[in-house]
Amino acid sequence: MTADDFRALALDLPGAVEQSHMGHPDFRANGRIFATLHGDDEWGMVKVEPAEQQALMADHPEVFVPSAGAWGRQGCTNVRLAKASRASVRAAMTLAWELVGRQKPPRARSKKPAATHSTSPTRGRGRAR
Repeated sequence: MTADDFRALALDLPGAVEQSHMGHPDFRANGRIFATLHGDDEWGMVKVEPAEQQALMADHPEVFVPSAGAWGRQGCTNVRLAKASRASVRAAMTLAWELVGRQKPPRARSKKPAATHSTSPTRGRGRAR
């Protein structure tokens, strides 16, 4: 499997879009990342439930490995593209896509203007005298 194959599988899922995160492509649905491609085009990542991650690693130990640290413990699973089959990646990616589909969309970040400090003598000091 190549990085282009991985990308095509991700974008074949309903509602999936490609964006960029921390300098590498990511794939989102429902406003949330479900897969990424690493910058070296040798690895991808799918975000699945930890139990699903364990099953993927047991079935395909040469393909799926946990991401480092807390990300891996939460289900982020690296995919060794050169060893992966379309079927195994499609199955893992579908699990990841279904997971984000069950989650609430992220809240939109507000674009409030920066706080300003007032020179009013009553502001922040209780009642005026």
